[in-house]
Amino acid sequence: MDVMKISGGIPLKGTVRTQGAKNAALPVMAACLLLRGCRMTLDNVPGLHDVETMMALLRSLGVDVARTGDRVVFDVPGEVAWEASEHLVRKMRASSLVLGPLLARCGRAVLPLPGGCSIGSRPIDLHLKGLTQMGARVEIKNGFVYAQADRLRGRRIYLDFPSVGATENLMMAAVFARGETIIENTAREPEIENLAEVLRNMGVRVDTEGTGCVRIRGVDGVHDCSARVIPDRIEACTYVLAGVMTGGDITVEEIIPDHIDALLAKLEEAGASFSVKPNSVAVHPVKKLRQVSIRTMPFPGFPTDLQPQMVAALTLSSGVSLVEESVFQSRFLYAAELNRMGADVAIRGDTAVIRGVDGLDGASVRATDLRAGAALILAGLAARGQTCIENMEHVFRGYEAIDLKLKTLGADVSLDMGAETR
Repeated sequence: MDVMKISGGIPLKGTVRTQGAKNAALPVMAACLLLRGCRMTLDNVPGLHDVETMMALLRSLGVDVARTGDRVVFDVPGEVAWEASEHLVRKMRASSLVLGPLLARCGRAVLPLPGGCSIGSRPIDLHLKGLTQMGARVEIKNGFVYAQADRLRGRRIYLDFPSVGATENLMMAAVFARGETIIENTAREPEIENLAEVLRNMGVRVDTEGTGCVRIRGVDGVHDCSARVIPDRIEACTYVLAGVMTGGDITVEEIIPDHIDALLAKLEEAGASFSVKPNSVAVHPVKKLRQVSIRTMPFPGFPTDLQPQMVAALTLSSGVSLVEESVFQSRFLYAAELNRMGADVAIRGDTAVIRGVDGLDGASVRATDLRAGAALILAGLAARGQTCIENMEHVFRGYEAIDLKLKTLGADVSLDMGAETR
């Protein structure tokens, strides 16, 4: 088990650079399966466990994948396998993103139902419903999805919920569909536009109107392309909150401020001090945040992937804050761990009631998922004494070299890889 040890109470100072976005890199990497005898060059690819899993999955399907620094080159042969590895798919829910491009390119696909973080039910029903509307024959049997289609047909598809994964899968499936596909009530996250840009670079006409509608005109073939992964807005926000919680003075660079408006608005409401430039945000010390109320929403609302980190920050605020989770079930499993550190977080259905305390104390805690682990790191940085966080392997799925980045900001952190459990 991987354990992070933090001696907290040190105000962070300095500059940190944001990595490429995990949630943008994964669908873009899956999109390489649309190529046939072609190459995709992708820059600003983060070094993360989930990225490595997607690279391994693509290799298992026949793609030659080579990384040099933050650049990854995908050489895709004329033929690829259409049955995804059960071992790899079970490790990561985003593995489902290969379904759309495999079905579009090969006319069939077999996908084990994917795994991932334990944060409640995240079915791929919307993915399968959309593919069925496009003419696919889909069957779920013994934990596997079996899909077939001679050639998908362009259709008007309305998503019952603006699911990011369903939007991405259907966009890729539509590339070779006959005619035009119109997807309505789509996700509007920046990662969707990053995928659309890559498809355009392949030679596909993609119109994203910015209002939850995507139009794609199907093509007979695509060509070599190059692209760059956008900055990771969730990682950027996590470091911004690290500065706020420790009373620090830090600058987070390589950031698109428009992508984190929801956090900045809530921090301003809470009395935080920060300044925004075109590609960076600087955090300045304040004594204490004020209470706020938050409800997670699809973009451009407050992101569910930032909810645990914001709850951690609000444990040190004044008054009582309310944070409602409207996207994923079971995303408050970490609350008990924060309370072990002296926080006062009570869960009432889908809402966390956070009564601010004067300080947190170091403790031995356990990360229940990726973002929960990030929240515990923030709490540990602000707490008195030492915090030991188990199950750090969750965190490495989404944060590149987080221990090294925190050290450059002056944090006292260390990693014990493969430590025994308590």
